[in-house]
Amino acid sequence: MFVCNSLNFLRIHSRKLLNSIPVRTYANSAGIVKSQCAIVFPGQGAQYVGMGKDLYENFASARHVFDEANEVLGFNLKGLIFNGTQSQLIQTENTQPAILTTSVAILRILESEYGFNIESACTFALGHSLGEYTALVATKALSLHDAIKLVRLRGESMTKTVSQLKVKTAMSALIVRQENLAEIEESIKGINSSLPEGELVELANVNSVSVAVISGTSNAVDFASGVLQSNHLAARALDLPVSAPFHCKLMQPAADMMRASLKNIKFNTPTIDVITNVTATPIKSSTEIPQLLEKQVTATVQWQKSIKYCKERDINTFIVIGPARVLANLLRKEYPLDRIRPLTTVKDIQLHSEELKIKQLNTL
Repeated sequence: MFVCNSLNFLRIHSRKLLNSIPVRTYANSAGIVKSQCAIVFPGQGAQYVGMGKDLYENFASARHVFDEANEVLGFNLKGLIFNGTQSQLIQTENTQPAILTTSVAILRILESEYGFNIESACTFALGHSLGEYTALVATKALSLHDAIKLVRLRGESMTKTVSQLKVKTAMSALIVRQENLAEIEESIKGINSSLPEGELVELANVNSVSVAVISGTSNAVDFASGVLQSNHLAARALDLPVSAPFHCKLMQPAADMMRASLKNIKFNTPTIDVITNVTATPIKSSTEIPQLLEKQVTATVQWQKSIKYCKERDINTFIVIGPARVLANLLRKEYPLDRIRPLTTVKDIQLHSEELKIKQLNTL
């Protein structure tokens, strides 16, 4: 009851307080006024049992999202997220719809309870791997119903692909220096071309100027990690506890399984620019979205370049919506002077909703 009363008080008074908060804006080449803000959504690795439970208990808008996910999937995803086991939740076919559902629930609370409007508040939307689907939902390019179906299929396709692989696979995070990123990419290509048949290593993610991830067969990943450290291109290599070699060619069967379903989904033009993982630039039209999502399964997640794209266009505020704070911590480390606003819990929403409720922007 105390939480509910506090939230009611906040809803009433945040509207009054918002009007006194200055909003920084800029005009793009078309003369359209936008805020210097991007909205960001996490991917796999952000999950934990109990995420979103406080949202469900306090907001009807969040309950609608979790209940819709249950209905679409035909099983109790909500129960698995709130009260399941970690071993159940980390199965990728469960992880992916769980993270998307929780992230969208937070967004719906901001929209329905606090008047948050992504079109006037943000210039760009982007999501890390799975999070790109959430970004498409947030920008009305994809319905929540279709997104839940697609990410469940994405997870199932990845699980099936891994079960059919006849080699051990691995992923490893590399701690690197910014000046070595380009050389690492070329080195991995060279290493891969020298491997015996059946072995593979590729650059899976470039998450920041200091963190990259490689993916492939276990022997190839171990060999590449050793070579990169010997050549002083990577300071350390840390094995990741993952169930699949994500974002490399070994996942091509999963991409193939996604292709037909993606073609049958209706995509709309995003209401604001969505920066895609594959190109680190905004999606140009709704017709290219299916192909980009298919490519994303095997392609490098160009996260560092995506954030750099934002920074080159004067973005200095990042709203990070979803479970855990991995992306927020990456951003804070790389851009310590920027405003990073992670929204994961009811407490976070209480803390930041006033400054994020940007319903009307000042005009030039």
